[in-house]
Amino acid sequence: MKAIVHDESGAADVLRLTERPVPEPGPGEVRIRVVVSGVNPTDWKTRSGGFGAVSGTEAVPNHDGSGVVDAVGDGVGGLAVGDRVWVTQAAYLRPDSGTAQEYTVVPVERVFVLPDGAGFDLGAAVGIPAGTAHRALTVAEDGPTRLGSGALAGRVVLVAGGAGAVGNAAIQLARWSGATVIATVSSDAKAALATSAGAHHVVRYDGGADVAAAVRAIVPDGVDLVVEVAAGANAATNTGVLKPRGTVAIYANNGDQPFDLNVRAYMGLNARLQFVLLYTVGWDKLRAAGDDINTAIAAGALRIGEDAGLLVHHFALEQTADAHRAVEDGATGKVLITVADA
Repeated sequence: MKAIVHDESGAADVLRLTERPVPEPGPGEVRIRVVVSGVNPTDWKTRSGGFGAVSGTEAVPNHDGSGVVDAVGDGVGGLAVGDRVWVTQAAYLRPDSGTAQEYTVVPVERVFVLPDGAGFDLGAAVGIPAGTAHRALTVAEDGPTRLGSGALAGRVVLVAGGAGAVGNAAIQLARWSGATVIATVSSDAKAALATSAGAHHVVRYDGGADVAAAVRAIVPDGVDLVVEVAAGANAATNTGVLKPRGTVAIYANNGDQPFDLNVRAYMGLNARLQFVLLYTVGWDKLRAAGDDINTAIAAGALRIGEDAGLLVHHFALEQTADAHRAVEDGATGKVLITVADA
């Protein structure tokens, strides 16, 4: 089979196309014929050595993907050969199992049946972004642990970076769950994307804008939950908009600005700061998130494409290095790699 591999850390140039034997599933494992592989920031960060150097053995990049179940190992229930599926965290602690290859073997708990009518592109796009968004939306002290119709009714959610993949998923999932959604963006073009995703209100944060004042003008009582992509840059804004006992769910620090924690301000708000990283959250929570994501997909509430506020950029398998560069360079939207015909 064709596969993209790297045996050293570094720039995207370390990725190369090669041939590998088709792997066999062991007990509790599923083999997937990969149709589409999704690229996330965590993928290029792993490849570049940000999460530890590659040890010299071949690694296959990319955690998210979609395809068709090709074989199942002993003890696998709930999945059968021929099922259309999506997979997430395929390469976590399994460097051979990334989705940038024609076949991959993964533990069954990482695999979800793709709802009827949903395309492989959508399946490859939801894993880490929608899983991260789900976690961020379910960590408030007195908030829901699951998402669905009415789960966030009466709550105000502020999504920082509403045109990104996680931001887009957070807008769609929060809107589906009944929240009032405010998104921040840096341009008119991104504002249009956030609006298409379902944000009720969009605030520009560029040009020295007072985001906190703009948000308070929309919701004078403040927001219940912030889905945060740039903790350092937005620290003052968050203390300026948060309700007492509100939550800031931090999944990234884009821009790498130091996060100066204003203890007095957060203490006065009785605020909760919740950091979000899917790798260590536990598979029980990830399975629950996947089930809610599938419910949203089936309801037509979680989509991709320009009309859903998420631009999609397609690459071929042999262009995986270019796909990684696109994500690393900050491409707006979702980068997908077509591995095989559906």
